[in-house]
Amino acid sequence: MKKMTVVLVILGLLALAPAAVSTQIDLGVPSKTGIVASSSDLAADVGASVLGRGGNAVDAAVATAFAMAVTSPSNGNIGGGGFMIVRLPDGTATTFDYREVAPGKATPTMYLNAQGEIEVSRIHQGYVAPGVPGTVRGLAMAHKKFGRLPWKDVVMPAVALAGKGFTLSKSLASQLNSEIKGRTDNNGRQGPSMKPFPASVAAYGKPGGGDWAEGDTIVLGDLSKTLAAIATDGPDVFYKGWIADRIAEDMAAHGGLITKQDLATYAAKERAPITGSFYGYDIITMPPSSSGGVALVEMLNMLEALNLQKETRQSVRAIHLIVEAQRRAYLDRARFLGDTDFVQVPIDRLTSKAHAKALISTILPDKASSSEELGKDILSSGKLPADEPLETTHFSVVDKDGMAATNTFTLEGGFGSHVVIKGTGMILNNEMGDFNRKPGTTNTTGTIGTPANVIAPGKRMLSSMTPVIIAKNGKLVMVTGSPGGRTIINTVLHVVLGVTAWNLTGREAVDAPRWDHEWMPDRVTFENNALSDTAVAQLKAMGYDIVMRGEQGSAQSVWMHPQTGTAFGIADMRSPDSKASKGGS
Repeated sequence: MKKMTVVLVILGLLALAPAAVSTQIDLGVPSKTGIVASSSDLAADVGASVLGRGGNAVDAAVATAFAMAVTSPSNGNIGGGGFMIVRLPDGTATTFDYREVAPGKATPTMYLNAQGEIEVSRIHQGYVAPGVPGTVRGLAMAHKKFGRLPWKDVVMPAVALAGKGFTLSKSLASQLNSEIKGRTDNNGRQGPSMKPFPASVAAYGKPGGGDWAEGDTIVLGDLSKTLAAIATDGPDVFYKGWIADRIAEDMAAHGGLITKQDLATYAAKERAPITGSFYGYDIITMPPSSSGGVALVEMLNMLEALNLQKETRQSVRAIHLIVEAQRRAYLDRARFLGDTDFVQVPIDRLTSKAHAKALISTILPDKASSSEELGKDILSSGKLPADEPLETTHFSVVDKDGMAATNTFTLEGGFGSHVVIKGTGMILNNEMGDFNRKPGTTNTTGTIGTPANVIAPGKRMLSSMTPVIIAKNGKLVMVTGSPGGRTIINTVLHVVLGVTAWNLTGREAVDAPRWDHEWMPDRVTFENNALSDTAVAQLKAMGYDIVMRGEQGSAQSVWMHPQTGTAFGIADMRSPDSKASKGGS
């Protein structure tokens, strides 16, 4: 897409450089026959083809997800987990929680060494990093309830992609080369990769050796066999059949924790959505074990009470209010959020307008709050690494009848545990790192050790994934979500605010600059070139620690034109292989 830079003046009130805009008005890819927006162009085409064959939004979502398990091995998956929200044309909605769970042998301190410190390497890769996968059960549950086409018909396109092979993009070829050869940091230390795992190298290395290049065809024969079994025999083959046998055998052989019993007892959960209202818009989002829905509604409630809509979009004042809302919602996330099958989470209170009003009473008009002071009741000592991996993926679907599906799923870090289960071609997640790994230690670096998210057998680890659907007066407005670790909630917040508070088009809202504050560490990160020098000075004078970073998130979205009702697929170009693909006639 051709872009140009716009010079921003308006008396210095606007704090952020404007998002790059098209030389022509660009609303996205229009369609009256259904649309799929995904970070994988090949997977978007698969989903669109299912719409063209008479499938509905859930059929297309399931087909897209399985295709991404082939075309996006760093985050698309059958060895991980995630969340889906479905909204029917009549406005009713439900959610599917297929988050991974801790194996039966898991313990609260399983990642601590003899000195009581976290062994980060055991979280980032290897056989003790994975939780019990949920993707296949979750997709099957959604399809059983809402799917129109036969299960086999929506899984087989992924079988063909893996078996016949597909053409590598430049970005995926580069990712695979790094995975196979291994990564080193500036000090020469080896980072997580597939290099230590022969089955992984065999599955994803280039036949005959050498580097993958853009335009090469990769064939994933074992993965094709696994997907064909799922297509033909259904999800039980994954959780109780030969695929479960292969997972359990590989785990036992390498000191892993997942057993066949863990797989056989795994259950996806259908849950009522978290709902909220914001300036007359209805917000439909994900309940725990995702923290995203609670935090998103909490932030929107605060910003509505603060009259954000009256502020100039992207002004220093607007940034200040949004950051302070983010700070407080993430503090509540650290205090209270966890798997509601194990802990009591005060969802109704946290998402209430009254709670929002109480929280904003401590916001000062011209000064940054202190995260340490606000959260002193849960802070403890210790300096531990707390960065959460950013590798997740999201896609959005709307069909010709107005059914919507929004899905975020992940392996956690890029390529998850980096372990391919021998004979299956499947990469397992490293999702156990999303638990609070050192109970009782919550500190200023961002490590959280509060009780709600401590490891327990069968428990879902807390997620930041935030699929969301926006409606107004009974009509669909937008379907969105994003990858990005803990930044996900704030990325989605920005997209929602753009459409609701400032009446941007979906394209404008997705393209607009983003920033992120997570309570701890007490800093605000902005996308590079998003913040003017004047704004930096003003925000620093207010007490903010400002950090510039690369691109934040990838909000693959569908936006409905308010006058025509046309769906516009919006591929977030922060991901190089993104595409919005039309359904058939």
